[in-house]
Amino acid sequence: MKIKILLVEDDTNLGFVISDQLRSEGYAVTLCSDGAEGFKQFNEDTFHMCIFDVMMPKKDGFSLAKDIRKVNNSIPILFLTAKSMTEDKVEGFKSGGDDYLTKPFNSEELLLRVAALLRRVDITLVEAESPLLKIGDYTFDTINFTLTHSKFEKTLTKKEAQILKILHKFVNQVVSRDVILNAVWGQDDYFVGRSLDVFITKLRKYLKEDARIQISNVHGIGFKLELSE
Repeated sequence: MKIKILLVEDDTNLGFVISDQLRSEGYAVTLCSDGAEGFKQFNEDTFHMCIFDVMMPKKDGFSLAKDIRKVNNSIPILFLTAKSMTEDKVEGFKSGGDDYLTKPFNSEELLLRVAALLRRVDITLVEAESPLLKIGDYTFDTINFTLTHSKFEKTLTKKEAQILKILHKFVNQVVSRDVILNAVWGQDDYFVGRSLDVFITKLRKYLKEDARIQISNVHGIGFKLELSE
């Protein structure tokens, strides 16, 4: 298995160039063009490192890093930016970044910084996760979006499946509303917040065949998928 890097860069040409450089070194690269798309992709796959441009539409690199840090404290984050002011670099580190590369830069420096950041963390390359997840007595097929039980079978909508996958990833832990909203909808305003409540109600109904499973509402914070033994 290859080391997987999430690259979020809104300059299409630069994004392709950086992707090619990283792939030539043996890395697997997923390229996104804005911060909202990047956060959704981060929650749908498993990555070993992130490289973010700072000035991007929908969600800037600093905001994206802050969202990433809510769900993963250890993944290395490298910022790429035209900004070189000290206060901008300070903001980058405060938002959860590990290193900062100012544009323009040469490919050798980029590759050296990527290698250096990866050396700081324990990279364990594992086989691809099974698409079948066990949730109590249920089997959740994350590819076909099916949720099955001996007494129940349902094909979930894409958003229902995304929400359940996130909750399962952090089973017995609280997941904040804004993390789910940004991961699934790419925004966290009032209207999509109401939609999330509707989807949570539906998921509770689907999971009622197993009394050990509960999706609890942690007031003012978010939701928790609880699975008792």
